[in-house]
Amino acid sequence: MKLPSSVKNGISIFGAVLALFNLATILSLALLSSLFGFGGSYIGLIIFIVLPAFMVFGLILIPIGMRIHRKKLRKAELEGREPDWPILDFNKTSTRNATIIFAVGTVFLLIISSVGSYEAFHYTESVEFCGKLCHQVMEPEYTTYYGSAHERVACVECHVGSGASWYVKSKLSGLYQVYSVMAKKYPQPIPTPIANLRPAQETCEHCHWPEKFYDDKRRIKNSYLADEENSEVILHMLIKTSTKHTLNGIEKGIHQHISPDVIIEYKTSNSSRQEIPWVKYTNTKTGESYIYTDNDLGLSAEQIDSLETRVMDCLDCHNRPSHDYLAPQNFIDKSIKNGKISKSLPEIKMLAMQVLIPDYSTKDSAFMAIDSVINEYYKQGYPEIWESRNTDIKDAISEIQAGYSNNIFPFMKADWRVYPNNLGHMETDGCYRCHNDRHATKTGKVISKDCNLCHNIVAQGIGDSITFAGTRQSLEFNHPMDIGDMWQTELCSMCHSALY
Repeated sequence: MKLPSSVKNGISIFGAVLALFNLATILSLALLSSLFGFGGSYIGLIIFIVLPAFMVFGLILIPIGMRIHRKKLRKAELEGREPDWPILDFNKTSTRNATIIFAVGTVFLLIISSVGSYEAFHYTESVEFCGKLCHQVMEPEYTTYYGSAHERVACVECHVGSGASWYVKSKLSGLYQVYSVMAKKYPQPIPTPIANLRPAQETCEHCHWPEKFYDDKRRIKNSYLADEENSEVILHMLIKTSTKHTLNGIEKGIHQHISPDVIIEYKTSNSSRQEIPWVKYTNTKTGESYIYTDNDLGLSAEQIDSLETRVMDCLDCHNRPSHDYLAPQNFIDKSIKNGKISKSLPEIKMLAMQVLIPDYSTKDSAFMAIDSVINEYYKQGYPEIWESRNTDIKDAISEIQAGYSNNIFPFMKADWRVYPNNLGHMETDGCYRCHNDRHATKTGKVISKDCNLCHNIVAQGIGDSITFAGTRQSLEFNHPMDIGDMWQTELCSMCHSALY
């Protein structure tokens, strides 16, 4: 087929070969991926982003080469002034052939590009793209995402949401993140992007909304003491999530914090929002309003006035809805409860806590320490058990290692201490950031620390010795260890954050 002579140059030929080669490669890899699952999670990056970029570059080289070649020919022939635009003479076979090829090729490439762009869009929105492209950097978030309540919700549903403006913002931010990974400019650990998160009303409330009333939730917590018998501590609580109309009036629940009838504003003195020196409560129906300040934080009125005021929303309590890093005592308790670590292995809870307390430089060194310490402990202290129950000991070691792997990430220096969960008050202050009996108005009204504001204990005990509350009654918390009234005067996190 006769084509214009200007096509016959090295640059255009190289561009055509490059474009055709990449097109063939894209089609081949797409076929292999769809039929045989070839390439894993990274294949989409190659098919929809990398190879199309090279194909487009090759296509651009074709007209560039033609233009350069035509200039050289005209200059050599000394035909005078070069026309501003090429002359298209459809009486020439070469011109007709080139036009047909260009038109057909353009339509074909537009179709391929449209499909590719659509697939590229969906690939960049996928969980695999967010979590696996920068594997080591995003490993903590990607690992904790699976097993969470939102593991079937794509990352972009919460981190981006709907709308073109937030999509563009996320992609611009993503470009810098890719640069940071390639140049190794990322911090370890990566700070939680609290300030840049989209408001919960535009993301979370597409599925959860404050107008909906939720029933109170019964929660059963099983934990184990660090004694020889790994004594089981059982706690049944009724979590007051809903607002109820009772004979004694309206009983406000936890979700009253985001009720349409209430506005709660606060100011925080640090970027992680763990210190809250100022809180304002406003009832939009009655006009009732109170301002509470925590003078124990040592901030002057001028310093508090200079802080940004934020309206409380879902994420101020539910701040780890999909990426919850469990403290060691919690994931070990969970494994014992599920039977993955045998409760009958003497002192296994204490031993697990002991081996998980140190900071390890790598995951491999942590695994080696867990294996050697536990094996050596039973070999020296319980030789008969080490001989007769070696399989149980190995299973316990594997489960402790798995718990470490899923919640502690030494490379990124990420764990429950760096990313505190505010939903509760055990390992971190959480609810006690405000509910601590220290936030008070000028008239002495305080934000109460009373446990029964949020939950009632309906049963508690150790082992088979369980005490049950009567109907419409609750029990006073009985700490499983004798610490006097310290549990009433001090915050839980003072001990529990230190792995005790």
